[in-house]
Amino acid sequence: MELMNKEEMEQLITEATTGNSQALETILKSVQNLIFNLSLRMLGTVPDAEDATQDILVRIMTNLTSFRKESNFKTWVYRLATNYLIDYKKSMFAHYPLDFDYYSNDIKSGYIENSDDLLMGVNKDKLEKELKQSCTNVMLQCLDPPTRCIFILGTMFKIDSRIAGDILDMTPDNYRQKLSRARKKVAGFLSYHCGLTETGFCSCEKRIGYAIKHNRISPKKLRYVNLEEMNQDTLIDYTEIMESIDEISEVFSELPMYRSPVSAKKFIKRLLQSPRIEKIREFQMMEDSYD
Repeated sequence: MELMNKEEMEQLITEATTGNSQALETILKSVQNLIFNLSLRMLGTVPDAEDATQDILVRIMTNLTSFRKESNFKTWVYRLATNYLIDYKKSMFAHYPLDFDYYSNDIKSGYIENSDDLLMGVNKDKLEKELKQSCTNVMLQCLDPPTRCIFILGTMFKIDSRIAGDILDMTPDNYRQKLSRARKKVAGFLSYHCGLTETGFCSCEKRIGYAIKHNRISPKKLRYVNLEEMNQDTLIDYTEIMESIDEISEVFSELPMYRSPVSAKKFIKRLLQSPRIEKIREFQMMEDSYD
């Protein structure tokens, strides 16, 4: 999708809020990949990210009239999405929270032989890539949600501290301090455990069998390697230049960005035809009347 300037986006928003479903579809398409990738890093699994992406798209649609156009639209989307994801309670890891001690013990004990029965004929390199993507996203769940959000915005989306502070309602200095602490915590864990840092002892290739046996990945349903990766050129509009990232945290910044599996066109059509949409609109009108 072509990148839009501020005036083009504001015109689309005006048209969408007056009932133009094509303009609404264009708006949601322009941010659905951003939302999916943010949701994936925040929640740790593809199914949870897909569900949250749809929830956030609904929130954007029903709150579009509250966008005042003083700020950048994507900053507004980030703020809406991060507020929702930090408090998200429906994900697997919200029900089964992780911490670094638990994950460390799991890594130390998590090795069994990569037998043919476990691999089910799937190429080992493909399974290793699947586990790498899964493990790095799962490891993020060891951070509490607000800290996780700060780390993701700073390390993966590379958002400028001034903009990130605006998104998270904190000063740029406070954001930088919290980001620095989060990086040190993650870097310490990775340097000891993760073989990708060249100092850690853990190997994705050696953990494939264990991951399959404990349902961390499934040869029958590969979540990550079946996602379509985005062309990095399309990420320019999503990220801002910020201070350099230490080498260990670079493990995360190099993770691919994906195209959202959620089809905005089909989603909007289904939503607009649903009897729930009128109730959503009525609820939004009630909320606006109290403002």
